[in-house]
Amino acid sequence: MSDFVPTKIPEIRTKRLVLRGPEPQDYPDFKATFSSYRSRFMGGPLNTYEAWMLYAAEIGHWQIRGYGMWMIHDSETDETYGMAGGWKPAGWPEAEIAWIIWPRVAGRGIALEAADAVRRYFYYKRGWETAVSYLDPKNLDSIRLAERLGCKKDHEAPSVDGNDVVYRHPSPEKCRSSQIADAIAQEIGFYQNPNFKPEGWALD
Repeated sequence: MSDFVPTKIPEIRTKRLVLRGPEPQDYPDFKATFSSYRSRFMGGPLNTYEAWMLYAAEIGHWQIRGYGMWMIHDSETDETYGMAGGWKPAGWPEAEIAWIIWPRVAGRGIALEAADAVRRYFYYKRGWETAVSYLDPKNLDSIRLAERLGCKKDHEAPSVDGNDVVYRHPSPEKCRSSQIADAIAQEIGFYQNPNFKPEGWALD
């Protein structure tokens, strides 16, 4: 008789978002994004089989590692916006904080709000002492987002395959500092304001 107990995926809430574990009904949006050019910095575009296998891995990661990627939902409409969370498949040197936003909702600060929420969860609920994000050097939007989260390029940290750059997240103590925390909270506050109209293409 098996002693396996499935991981209960916690729910995270912010003012605009609800982060829940990936479910079967969320797959079509995932497949659409990972089959598109949007996923070029995350191993895509993928064919139907590859997208299905990756989504199965997203769900299975929770059961193997005890943490993983959340699906990002609108807190009022329940519409899915993308994914954010922790990721450490076989071969990853460290656990990373990762994100991807569906193309139709890019530019609304959703990735910043979600990534900040999951980092606070891992740091202050799970006791993580550090985290990285493995980014494609051509993915300027994600690099700028990492910098807005207070990350710095870590030249000493091993990469996944030599084709990525490693951005080190600030420590839990530094994330509590008024400078980093206040800057993130202020920017998220702008996007949470329904009257805020960013000029140009916002960096998500």
